[in-house]
Amino acid sequence: MTLDGIRNSIKTGQYRFSDHAVKRMIKRSISRQEVEAVIGEGEIIEEYPNDKYAPSCLVYGKTKTGRTLHIQVSLPPVVVVITAYEPDPEEWVNGRKRR
Repeated sequence: MTLDGIRNSIKTGQYRFSDHAVKRMIKRSISRQEVEAVIGEGEIIEEYPNDKYAPSCLVYGKTKTGRTLHIQVSLPPVVVVITAYEPDPEEWVNGRKRR
């Protein structure tokens, strides 16, 4: 699984945000630009091939201001940002690996 297809969808505007993602992003003050930047520069740290609605993955990355984010996104052909959050240090080592 690679980010190439997801990144292409983001660059061309061929993606959407789930209602859940929008609610969480508002609550957590995460902008669309931050999500796009993390997907554009980040790395896949977990894969969910049997996710509820479609295969998805968890992308780890940092924003331009150094904020660490996790973005869960479905895989092409229909790219959907499922959720976005700052990883809890009690659950993640350096934001990349589960404890």
